[in-house]
Amino acid sequence: MSGFDPILLDLDGTVIDSVALIRGPHRHAVKTVLGEDWPDERLVANVGRPLLEQMAVFAPDRADELYGVYREWNHANTAHLLEQYEGITEVLTDLRAAGRRLGIVTSKSHDAVALAWGVLPHLRELFDVVIGAEDTALHKPDPTPVREALARLGAGATGACYVGDAPFDLRAGRAAGVATIAVTWGFFAPADLIAEGPDAVVD
Repeated sequence: MSGFDPILLDLDGTVIDSVALIRGPHRHAVKTVLGEDWPDERLVANVGRPLLEQMAVFAPDRADELYGVYREWNHANTAHLLEQYEGITEVLTDLRAAGRRLGIVTSKSHDAVALAWGVLPHLRELFDVVIGAEDTALHKPDPTPVREALARLGAGATGACYVGDAPFDLRAGRAAGVATIAVTWGFFAPADLIAEGPDAVVD
């Protein structure tokens, strides 16, 4: 069989269109807790890392408060803001039909992932494994989550790839020894992704 197997993918900005769903609560949390109004580039600069780590970058001493305000807004708005990228379901379905093992490696917590599956339930059945924030002590850009997904699939790094829209995804995949594929329809500009030296860039 030619091509990659298994194929691991990031969730936000890669498989699901959660850009508005993530930018919105970032802005809401920063404005509510810190009284600040920051540009998108600053708000989403660390998307791809666990949420609490992102909040700690904004204000280390108020990270827990930011985290709570973010999650309340995010969860309340998931149903009407979460969308699907055109063509993603078809691509994943074709890959499954071709015998590829598929996995999600995300920094989301499993309860937030479950909310996403609730909105797009047809996607959940396409994945053999889902690694969330609770599954490993270390997180992207550390390779541990990618390696955990491979282990649960009984696979090695050779022949595998990790697909994501963030520099953190590409660093994690490279450190895990898998091929890295950047997608440009998520949170980060193509130049930011190309700078990471991925094996491929997909528009």
